[in-house]
Amino acid sequence: MEVSASTRLLAVIGDPVAHSLSPSMHNAAIRVLGLDAVYVALRTPAPALATVLAALAGVGGAGNVTVPHKEAAERCVARKTDVCARVGACNTFWTEHGALVGDNTDVAGILAALRQLGADGAGRWLLIGTGGAARAVAVAAAAAKADLHVLSRNAARAHDFAAWARGQGTRADAARGNLEPDVAINATPAGLKDAEPACRSRPRLRPRRHAVGAHADRGRRAGARRA
Repeated sequence: MEVSASTRLLAVIGDPVAHSLSPSMHNAAIRVLGLDAVYVALRTPAPALATVLAALAGVGGAGNVTVPHKEAAERCVARKTDVCARVGACNTFWTEHGALVGDNTDVAGILAALRQLGADGAGRWLLIGTGGAARAVAVAAAAAKADLHVLSRNAARAHDFAAWARGQGTRADAARGNLEPDVAINATPAGLKDAEPACRSRPRLRPRRHAVGAHADRGRRAGARRA
């Protein structure tokens, strides 16, 4: 791949971001398509997020946003798609006329992963996490007319998130008691740090069908498997 002054800069922004396979995947596609672009991973601490996004807009850049910046990035873009505004999180952006446009492709990715498993209809979903990816799961649950049970390390956050999700038209509540979810969705950054505190509130689970990872940092697409 030859990089010149005309090469378009594409990036995935996060912290941490070294784990991401997005540069390998996208650069392979860029080579096959013969595009004059390069895709890089930019470790971006939270205080630098607005500055980095503004710099990318200034050079006509585009790319993706991963943990922990999806919600903050939604507030930074100049324009946003309807789904980005509804979710309140941005995982994809591009430049139009010198300004950033934000989108959220997590909702479509989650529904596509569940369709692949034959589990995109109504049912009981267990959602683990309350961040930007979890917001996309809640909107996807509303589209699928599923019942959403929210589990978090912080019980108050689970209740607050469920209340927000209900405002998006989702049948949602904090997870408690014995659960037999049809789908279990992990929307946490578990595994990205050396020490991960366990969930303090742990209902007994008997997953019946499927498990899905909502974070697409390793390939820009939600992963799914049968339980």
